[in-house]
Amino acid sequence: EYGKQWYQRRVRVNHPVGVMHILTSEGGVTDIPTLMTAVLHDTVEDTATTLEEIEGEFGGEVRGLVAEVTDDKSLAKEERKRLQVVNGPHKSDKAKLVKLADKLYNLRDLSREAPVGWSEERVREYRVWASRVCSGLIGTNKALEGKLREELTERNGVPFPYKE
Repeated sequence: EYGKQWYQRRVRVNHPVGVMHILTSEGGVTDIPTLMTAVLHDTVEDTATTLEEIEGEFGGEVRGLVAEVTDDKSLAKEERKRLQVVNGPHKSDKAKLVKLADKLYNLRDLSREAPVGWSEERVREYRVWASRVCSGLIGTNKALEGKLREELTERNGVPFPYKE
């Protein structure tokens, strides 16, 4: 039990910092609200923190960006995934940057080690879904899009951009 809790705490810290690092080091992003959003992007979904609390601490722009990248957990998982594909192209450029970096981080993490219990088929399904999401974000950051193409197409054989 302690090991599981330690792992979850580590992921909660490493993942958002890793997403911010991808934005700065690979995407050349220096916009502070975007970088703050990268660090906070899973906060509302994964903790009891509210958007109002984020606004009180970090301001309205960051609140709005966090809201843009936050899934509605009251919906079924498949519906949340569908909405990421459908709504992605309509997000602000700053929210799209966070989404691109988040998916890139997750895909790299998946290539390093699949979660316990994930079959090869489930890993492939995630990669295809991530390609579908990110295909709707193309035109936001050529460097990040190139890294996604490397990870998806060159390393794993998943088309990017994805054609329905």
